This record gives sequence, structure tokens and C-alpha cells, in this order.
Amino acid sequence: MSNLIRIKNKINGFNKNLIIDGDKSLSIRWALLSSQSQKKCKASNLLVSSDVISTLDCLKKLGVKVKIKKNFCEIIGLGLNGFKYKNNLVLDAGNSGTLGRLILGLLIHSKKSVKLKGDKSLSKRDFQRVIKPLEKFGAKFNSNYGKLPIKVQGTDYSKPIKYYEKKGSAQCKSAVMFAALNTFGETIIKAKKSRNHSELLFKYLKLPIKVIKKKKYDIIKVKGKNKIPALNYSIPSDISSAAFFIVLTALTKNSKLKIKNININPSRMGVFYILKLMGVKIAKFNVRNYKGEKIADLLIKSTNKIKPINCPTKFNSSAIDEFLLIFLIAAKAKGVSYFKNLSELNQKESPRLKWGSKILRKIGIKNIVTKNSIKIYGNPNLKIKKKIVIKKFLKDHRVFMTSVIAALSFGGEWQIFDKSSINTSFPSFLEKLDQLGANFE
Repeated sequence: MSNLIRIKNKINGFNKNLIIDGDKSLSIRWALLSSQSQKKCKASNLLVSSDVISTLDCLKKLGVKVKIKKNFCEIIGLGLNGFKYKNNLVLDAGNSGTLGRLILGLLIHSKKSVKLKGDKSLSKRDFQRVIKPLEKFGAKFNSNYGKLPIKVQGTDYSKPIKYYEKKGSAQCKSAVMFAALNTFGETIIKAKKSRNHSELLFKYLKLPIKVIKKKKYDIIKVKGKNKIPALNYSIPSDISSAAFFIVLTALTKNSKLKIKNININPSRMGVFYILKLMGVKIAKFNVRNYKGEKIADLLIKSTNKIKPINCPTKFNSSAIDEFLLIFLIAAKAKGVSYFKNLSELNQKESPRLKWGSKILRKIGIKNIVTKNSIKIYGNPNLKIKKKIVIKKFLKDHRVFMTSVIAALSFGGEWQIFDKSSINTSFPSFLEKLDQLGANFE
């Protein structure tokens, strides 16, 4: 089967309802936390992507019992510090930064040596940001200059730490929180605002966590060595995945879309508020709470006039995975949009800020990019009639999917390589587009 997709026609207007796959961040966190329980934990609507499969495979190698059928999963954990495995075990995190960083937090008591590796893309990413705080617990790490592969040798007795997370990285914060679970005493984290799925799951499980919210950061206190109860969970749908269809609807004439059961956690809603500021017609309704998380249905309509934005940096961390799509909206704005303090985008599966600029140039949109900012000169009359090829992007799933949305929204004749990259986060992506009437070759 070809790993290349060809798109020759824009999508026609549509009026549809859509259900999106389960949230990747929550799917991985559910699995990792369930491994620390001694109870049977069940999840429905689990995202069956390669990142989540990598998570389950790692847990199996650590002695955890896992059963999965379609998007239903059952895990019987081994409790805190209960992993059972042979010395010099090798774990493969694949493409998943969330798995790679968070699982290190669960290995600080590993009495036997564990080696963590990943694919080519993940091996380029910075792990020093989690190694440094986890070393404070007493664990020892041997890495490739802060990159994978990493060997970890746990400590018999970990000590609670104080940690200042300055980057707004939910992965770093969560890795320390997971390590704190396995530590006597209270670990205190001062964390720049970022996604709070881990905090909400801790609270739902009634683990001893206290969160003090400040204007620019949170103080998180976690007391360890508490038994983790069963976590039975119906995973809400992923707003990061929904964002592709939100943007496609906004950019496609005579279109209307309802998306159900979306996780609208405030720490993930940056894309919603940025698009609203740019004039995109998007609304949430049927808002309700589910085990600590807020979920809702979304309604999106075609947007005729898109406004440029000087994007408030307060939304950066809560929209970090959606900026490539936001740049496509800015491409159709009447005026200049400016986005700054986005260096974290280049710490993802590929240097996404550079790729955002490259995609815009390929579609004829002038932009000026620096190491941490981009200025986009929008064109409300943008139409593409040339051939465009997208390849060699380190198989970054979001670069692939953003390119597909650009092709369906703006026209032109596209060849987009590495179709299999969608298996990382959204295996049914092309099927969902097919439901909306997209045509592929």
C-alpha cells in the first residue's frame, strides 16, 4: 500500500455530525496510572494509536497485565514500585514524547537497569528537561547528551523534591508528579501554566494532591506512597484531533459541523479562544463534567471574514499542538498576524515552527519566522493552482494532517508523503475526512 496521498480537489461544502477518537494525553495517562494500581482498571474509547500501543507494550514488558479489544482496554496493575522484569530491559517509546517522559517518572525505583529508546524523531528531542528533576529523587540516568537512548537505574529510597518547571511543559510536570507518587513525603512543584490532565486524574482518584493557582504558575504538592484505586474511564474525545475539522469547516464555504463529546479542559482550549478572536464561528454547548474533566459538543460554521491577530502569549501552552492549523487560518486573514514565544514548537516531533513557515511559503503566503516567532501576511483571496509536495518532515503526524487540511481548504495539486504517520495520534483521520466528502488518490 502506498504511503503517499494525492489530493487534486478542494472539499465541497458539508453539513455533518462527527465523533472524534479518544484523547491521546488521557489515554496514555490512564494506562500509566492504572499500572500503579493493584485493582482492575477499565477504559472505553481508548485511542488505539501507535503512541498508545507503545504505552501498552512498555507496560506489558514491565510485567503489567493488559487486555485490549478494539477501543476497550483492561489493565491489572502491580501497584507502586511493583514492576517485574529482567535486568537490562529495553523499552521502546516509539514516537511518543508523552510516554517517554512520563514513564521515566515511574522508573525512579527500578532496581534493575532499564533502557529507554525511541524512533528517529523522538531520539532528537530533549529529555534533559526530565532527567534533571528526576535525578533529584535519587535515580541515576545515563543518556546520549540528554537524548535517547537513556539508561535508568532507580534508587532504593527516593526523597521528595522541590522543582521549578519553567517551560510550561505538562510532560515534565507530570513526570515529576508520577515520581512523587512513589516517594515518601511531599514533593512541591512550581509549574508554569500547562495542561492539567494529571492533576485532575490525581484529584479524581483522591490521591493527596493540592494545587494552589497563581496568575502565571501553579504550586502543586503531592504526597506519595498511597494506594491507587481502580480507574474506570470513558476517554473523552480529543480537541487536538477535532481542531483539524474545526479549521477545515471554517475555511470551507457553506459548511457546518457538530462534533460530540470533546474534552474542553481549560488547559487545552487555547485553539478555541484564538480562533474565536480571529472571527471563526465556533461555539460549545451541552457542557458537562466527567470525572474531573469538562466535556462538551462543538458547533462550527464557515467563516467569511477572518481577522488577523497579535496572538496573546497566554494561550501558547494551551494551543501548542494546534498552531500549525492556526497558521492556516491566519493565511486567509485580511492583514498581518503575529505569534511569538513559540520556541517550544521546535521541541516537538519535528521543528514545527519551521514547518509551519515552510507550508505557508509553499501555498504562497509571505511570512517571517525567527527561532521563536512568526509573522504571517494573510491573503483573503488565497487560491492555489500549482503542484505542492510535502515530504521529509520526520514523519510528524501533525505536519501531515495540517498539509491535508491545507490541500482540502485551498486547492492545488498535492502530494503528501508518510501517510502512516497518522497512526501516531489519529489513525481514523482520513476516514473522518471521507465522511465529510473528501476525495483522495
